[in-house]
Amino acid sequence: MDKNTITGIVLIFLIFLGFSLYNNHRTGKFFDAETKYADSLYTAGNYDGAREAYIRALNYRPKDQPTIDRVMELNSMLGISREAEQSAAEPVAVDTLPATPAETPAAVTDSIIYGVFSSRASGEDQYYTIENDLMVMKVAARGGKIYSVMLKEFDTHDGRPVVLFDGDSTVFGYKFFTADNKPIRTDELYFAPVEYSGPIFARESPQSLTMRLEGSGGASIEYVYTIHPDDYMITFDTRFISMSSVIPANTTSLALDWKMYIPQQEKGRQNEDMYTGLKYKVYQEGVEDLGGTRMQRQKKDVVSESLMKTDWIAYKDQFFSSVIIADDLFLNAAVSSTNADPTSRYLRFFESEIGVPFSHSDNSSVKMKFYFGPNSFTLMKKYDMQLEELVFLGRNIIRWINQFVIIPIFNLLDNFIVNYGLIILILTLIIKLVLFPLTHKSFISQAKMRVMKPMVDEIAKKYPKKEDAMKKQQATMDLYKKAGVSPMGGCLPMLLQMPILFAMFRFFPTSIELRQQSFLWAKDLSTYDSILDLPFTIPMYGDHVSLFTLLMTASTIFSTKFSNPAGGQEQMPGMKTMMYMMPVMFMLILNNFSAGLTYYYFLANVISIIQTQVSRRSVNEKEILKKMEENKKKPVKKSKWQQRLEAAAKQSGRPLPKK
Repeated sequence: MDKNTITGIVLIFLIFLGFSLYNNHRTGKFFDAETKYADSLYTAGNYDGAREAYIRALNYRPKDQPTIDRVMELNSMLGISREAEQSAAEPVAVDTLPATPAETPAAVTDSIIYGVFSSRASGEDQYYTIENDLMVMKVAARGGKIYSVMLKEFDTHDGRPVVLFDGDSTVFGYKFFTADNKPIRTDELYFAPVEYSGPIFARESPQSLTMRLEGSGGASIEYVYTIHPDDYMITFDTRFISMSSVIPANTTSLALDWKMYIPQQEKGRQNEDMYTGLKYKVYQEGVEDLGGTRMQRQKKDVVSESLMKTDWIAYKDQFFSSVIIADDLFLNAAVSSTNADPTSRYLRFFESEIGVPFSHSDNSSVKMKFYFGPNSFTLMKKYDMQLEELVFLGRNIIRWINQFVIIPIFNLLDNFIVNYGLIILILTLIIKLVLFPLTHKSFISQAKMRVMKPMVDEIAKKYPKKEDAMKKQQATMDLYKKAGVSPMGGCLPMLLQMPILFAMFRFFPTSIELRQQSFLWAKDLSTYDSILDLPFTIPMYGDHVSLFTLLMTASTIFSTKFSNPAGGQEQMPGMKTMMYMMPVMFMLILNNFSAGLTYYYFLANVISIIQTQVSRRSVNEKEILKKMEENKKKPVKKSKWQQRLEAAAKQSGRPLPKK
């Protein structure tokens, strides 16, 4: 990498930085202008106009709390509903996400004739609670669906309870036609609870809530939700009672509609968005991602796919999942994922229309389960449904290392140590001690190469011409062979360590155990540690300064300088520049990643420096040179392959090939 290339990279970075500063300044001017205009309208008593102006201002600075508070105040003064308040606080999110059937105008809903269920097309919005020690689940009369799920043991980054979904942002219900061709959407009909006298709590035994949709002629549909003590798995049964005359006799499947907005729960939106997606398990096969790899999904705002037989479908974010699980299998499904606007409080909008097997009879049932809970590898694995695949730990050998090495060690340490910063320290020490023989072997190989450099330089002087390049290479390889040195001896041990580095890169950002666990200045090891919030955004880097990332970068540069001698740097000046540019690039990329990850890399660098010092003191380069000189005097030992080749040539009477 020459001087001009480095200058070009620096100029490009400065252009990006300048554009970011200019854009933030320009956005700030628009925000100030809108708020000033809104303030004047508010003072003049034009509250409707002021509200609209404040909402426009939020498009330029969505997280400005004083402006959000003013909008909420005006909403209250003008008598606007809670749903409209959310829309006002985040105007872009509501406008850019797809509308759900729950938003269908009342006039359109009333115009649909529901056949035997026409009397249940209207009713009161009431909610019924069923819970255990881990979650609170509210069930709505409208649709008989799960209205919200709150996890008791978890909070969001700003201290609110973790709610996986809430209110009309979720659609859940069956869609089918009656025998007389009447459309039925259970999500729009009103259910009533059976024998409900108050909140249901599952302490020592499973408890159930039955929601019934009653029709004429004794026909009804029942949803039975069963919650178990200390469990995130919900049993869900649908009973079709006296429906044989309502549903056509040739019906073998029903369409189940499930749609959900996924809210942001974590501080680091970029990191959380990376691990948010729709996954499904193919029947009797493995788990797949909707839209393939993350890079493929990023190319489209909307990703859709038609599925055949599946065992379950999951809507997941970085640390939590909502999963619908078939008792037997789902026949097919049409699924899609829509990206939310970056300024909204949502990450995705997921949709699934699932083909559920149906056995036509006077009393038939469909059995399913729901999983509403954390993406904990250890917890999910206990269900024996491959739900642990929702925790992305890498692929192939990377996943194997995490699954069979890193996670068992981490869980073992977690049983005895409370502080996760100390757990990461001990885990790093264990890994580096196990890898030290490889590191030491690499150092010895590098020492041999340093000792041989004067000899290699002599060969280069002997063959200075370009046309003698092959002779120079052959002479160099002969020298290595006689001295008993492998040019790749320093590279292979390092390459064998690379899977460990990649495994840790996947392990820390998905470890829910680190979520909201503090250590030193880091308040949450699962996301970035910010010691300084910037008033602008730097491209690639972000709008904050992570101290662990800075320490990682500084220790990487020092480790590179400490472990590479001047001779090697003079031999490859371009490589020297690259070795110092790479830590800076990683600093830009990892500034928004998990503090636990950058803390681990920092510790690994410090321990590597110590191990290099130990190796340096234990390796005597004069002794290495003496041994190499002795090896050069010995006849070169033929390999077994060469011996067999010569024996075969003698036996056949052919002359031996010339070297």
